[in-house]
Amino acid sequence: MQIQAEPLTADAFAPFGEVLSADGAPDRLINAGLCGRYHDRAQLDFGPGGRAGISIFKAVPRSLPYTFDLLERHPEGSQAFIPMTDAPFLVIVAPDEGGRPGAPRAFLTRGDQAINLHRGTWHGVLTPLQEPGLFAVVDRIGTTPNLEEVILTHPMTVIS
Repeated sequence: MQIQAEPLTADAFAPFGEVLSADGAPDRLINAGLCGRYHDRAQLDFGPGGRAGISIFKAVPRSLPYTFDLLERHPEGSQAFIPMTDAPFLVIVAPDEGGRPGAPRAFLTRGDQAINLHRGTWHGVLTPLQEPGLFAVVDRIGTTPNLEEVILTHPMTVIS
């Protein structure tokens, strides 16, 4: 089975989370007018008993076509992926269908975009397309289980 990767846009990605970018005019200027602030762009959600944490992830780059068979979700909190380089990355998400992932969709970032996945959103693993695969990740830190994984019966391939 194949999925056509589509450009990452705020409207297309809205069911799964937010696209974080500096598109358009800033909400306001700060720092004596030398810095544009794009204000409050993500709905961070760390659930009861959780707190925000910032981690650094370094993932092995992949290439397209890309075949996957694992989707996961974090039922206790949102998860934001902020690239630490300007390289594009692949984002795979799926709607929830009765506690299982539905039909996956794939998005290609422009390289100047980050994402925030809503709590409980099924998604693929971190998939950079170039070295060094370095990301800051803002997600839930807590003591309750916050990971569900599903191995797909039939692997899927993302094409460009």
